[in-house]
Amino acid sequence: MIREDKAAIASRDAEHVLIVGGGIIGAACAYYLVQAGRRVTIIERDEFGNACSHGNCGYISPSHVPPLCRPGAISKTVKSLFDPDSPFRVKPSLNLSLLRWLWQFARRCNHRDMMIGGAARHTLLQSSATLYRQLIADKELEGCEWQTQGLLFVFNTEKEQANFSPLAKLVDEEFGVGATWYDGDQLVALEPALKPGLVGAFHYEDDAHLRPDRLVAAWRERLTRAGVEIHEQCSLENFVCEGGKARAVVTSQGEMSADAFIVATGAWSPHWNKALGCKLPIQPGKGLSITMPKPRICPKYPMLLEECRVGVTPFESGYRLGSTMEFTGYDERINRRRLGLLSKGAKRYLVDPVCEPIEEEWFGFRPMSCDGAPIIDRSPAMANVMIAAGHSMLGMSMSPATGKLVTEMLTGAKPHVDPLPYRLSRF
Repeated sequence: MIREDKAAIASRDAEHVLIVGGGIIGAACAYYLVQAGRRVTIIERDEFGNACSHGNCGYISPSHVPPLCRPGAISKTVKSLFDPDSPFRVKPSLNLSLLRWLWQFARRCNHRDMMIGGAARHTLLQSSATLYRQLIADKELEGCEWQTQGLLFVFNTEKEQANFSPLAKLVDEEFGVGATWYDGDQLVALEPALKPGLVGAFHYEDDAHLRPDRLVAAWRERLTRAGVEIHEQCSLENFVCEGGKARAVVTSQGEMSADAFIVATGAWSPHWNKALGCKLPIQPGKGLSITMPKPRICPKYPMLLEECRVGVTPFESGYRLGSTMEFTGYDERINRRRLGLLSKGAKRYLVDPVCEPIEEEWFGFRPMSCDGAPIIDRSPAMANVMIAAGHSMLGMSMSPATGKLVTEMLTGAKPHVDPLPYRLSRF
């Protein structure tokens, strides 16, 4: 726990760490670094927590063990090229970085690599779930609307349920992450907001959810109180290197020096490949969401509507439909047709799927690594620069464990999880 006098304890003589990126990963890194007695500065190109950390569905998901690169994923990707309404959409393109990423992704769509990626994800997901519970118990993140109803994976067709069931069995047997099955009638009794006639749902009871923008606000308040400096509208322009280490960063607000640096820039991390001395296999996967007041018949449970891959999240203070995945580079336009897929999909499952007025229409770039596991490692070009990126759709779920591991690696403490699965050399 960060004590109230931490800022006073952190003197000018403390080792100074500068974090590039004010999202959920950067915030978690800052928290654990302050605990370790470091002085911390965060620079953010936009507003703190205003990118992919802002408008996602807010799931804390130990259930999300298998990566997207799994047997059968290639055929789904090919089909998406010809279906503009596919939840998973790859726009045909001659973008060489995307083509290289797709090739690396395709090579890993087999059982062996799926299990390797799943094991890496499982470790961080379990650690983060434990750390979140402790943070909530210690009242470190007050106001984030933390809830523990679990997560429903809901099926409209027997075909989709039959496709998913072997994966659910594997996750249970190999990783110990089990779920309770509810058939159609049982499901409606459990969650009356769902329409009768659905096939059923898996209920992952150990999952949780929160409201992302409230979480970001809680992190900011906690970090500011602990003496962390946050510079917004401050873009990284370059690194100043001496003797195989970074001495400073050049930013839009001038040069800033530090003893160590963390690159936690999410989907934008590959922009710094040359300076970092590596090729990060990360692509921006655009996700969308719509936020509104709670409908008249509002779900109690957050849920994933499997056939259309729409996420439904009831917050204490509102209601959100989200998800879809689109690979279109860094295109910041919202595709109205794809945004409409969210409410269209929800109408197939929910008695009362939407509510007016719409409070926010949002998009964010998920940092999609080609194997589904994050990169947590030192830069090959600069020994005092850590990379923490590529968390795919699980940055919110993996952030506490990532922040703690990065801190341990920077300070020389014994890692609480094995860092080997997140090394750059695996690519």
